[in-house]
Amino acid sequence: MRVSVGSLLAILLSVAVSGARQDAPYHLVLANVRIVDGTGAPTQSGDVAIRDGRIVRVGRIGNVTSKDRIDGTGLVVAPGFIDVHTHADNVASQPLAENFVRMGVTSIVAGNCGSSASSVGEALERIREAGVSVNFATLVGHNTVRSAVMGSAEREPSVGELGRMKGLVFKGMADGAVGFSTGLQYVPGTYSKPNEILELARVAANEGGIYATHMRNEGTALEAAVAESIHVARTLGMALQISHLKVDSPSRWGASAAALKLIDDARAAGVRVEADQYAYTAGSSSLSIRFPSWALEGGAPQMRQRLNDPITWARIKAEMQALFEERGFTDLSWAAVASYRADPSLNGLSMKDVAVKLSGSGSTDAQLEAARTLMLGGGASMVYHFMGDEDIARIMRHPMVGIASDAGVLQPGVGVPHPRGYGNTARVLGEYVRERRILTLEEAVRKMTSLPAEHFGFAGRGVIREGAVADLVVFDAARVRDTATYAQPHAYPDGITHVIVRGEFVVKNGVHTGARPGQVLMRTRR
Repeated sequence: MRVSVGSLLAILLSVAVSGARQDAPYHLVLANVRIVDGTGAPTQSGDVAIRDGRIVRVGRIGNVTSKDRIDGTGLVVAPGFIDVHTHADNVASQPLAENFVRMGVTSIVAGNCGSSASSVGEALERIREAGVSVNFATLVGHNTVRSAVMGSAEREPSVGELGRMKGLVFKGMADGAVGFSTGLQYVPGTYSKPNEILELARVAANEGGIYATHMRNEGTALEAAVAESIHVARTLGMALQISHLKVDSPSRWGASAAALKLIDDARAAGVRVEADQYAYTAGSSSLSIRFPSWALEGGAPQMRQRLNDPITWARIKAEMQALFEERGFTDLSWAAVASYRADPSLNGLSMKDVAVKLSGSGSTDAQLEAARTLMLGGGASMVYHFMGDEDIARIMRHPMVGIASDAGVLQPGVGVPHPRGYGNTARVLGEYVRERRILTLEEAVRKMTSLPAEHFGFAGRGVIREGAVADLVVFDAARVRDTATYAQPHAYPDGITHVIVRGEFVVKNGVHTGARPGQVLMRTRR
């Protein structure tokens, strides 16, 4: 076959260009971007170059050859967001974790609120084998450990039981957990005394772990709960993360100022305490948390027996009503069903609407009866509208409070979950930065990046600097916003264009690429 001189030159040029790209000094260049580096420093304009999963150059690079190049004119590049309070323990079965990565989250911490995998080692191995789109770390959960040793018994552990629980915490830490978590409003953690928590947290502290706590009370006794949490950290010399700090009782709205002062005083005394929050005035939890803890003792069979006994049920109802009134409510209309497997037609309805649907009445008593019906039907996941906007803003302004979603891996169209699982970070950037100016852009990014990375000991993450891991998010600060609502929560945010994990696109031009470059994160000893 005869080849013309022109064709031969074209072939040689193509080979030369191909070879140049293979030998390119960078795998990816984000050019002409606004760099918000995660430290809180002012925004700078420039380029970010990546090679082998690391940031290798920050500044003006010019038109150098790279395998991939994104012109980010007008866009912000920031470290990938780190969500330290999630319930994404099932990420191995939903490895794309799309609701997280689509809002710029590149690293998550599971095992929160005292609930974790029973075997941390096996769970981490499943994640490694499956391959996931986000970096993953986990805590070892107190409720999981206590249930394994004591079931749901409402009593203090024996010396032998405490020893076995300590052994399970140690195993979880040895297998790779980054700390110890409690959920002290949930069964069986709510039955524990402070000394039990102290002794179990000590095991994690000895291994360099953090203590993350869903406190005993987040409203009517908020200050006492914060003080109990700080006591653990001060006594053991360990880092403390107060989970989803809030004031969940209208009767105590404004108490965030006192809670934050306790944190400030503790930090001034050398205690390493921080907190996190989500950017919404509604929370989400189980329906069971609204029932007296004694009514849940012994598990589902005994709970059902109590709910079906007229005298006991009357006592439960009276206590529930008293608790509502103490918190500033008259009924349960502030609660909505997120997911009720026994009857999905109730999903999205307020408890008042549920009562009307089930009994034809929306009275307080009918709502309590409806709650009983749902519990007998297997329980429900709920959304609770119980926080005040002023507390949210005050907590958000505090420099030691980060941003975390308190969400799990969500499946589009399944249930009516809290919108925070799709929009939390974008809501901060859109509403609280751009619209309301509660935070500067640089401070908001710091709260979602270097602040949690340093506290949890995730070395090389949370900042844009040469040598750091290339976990990055690219977004349009003028457009980014959450689109998920309480009525229509299954909606990804606007304005987040690219998400990069370890140098690889997991979201490109707003579309998940299917890539799974995430890795298991281990704690860095202090």
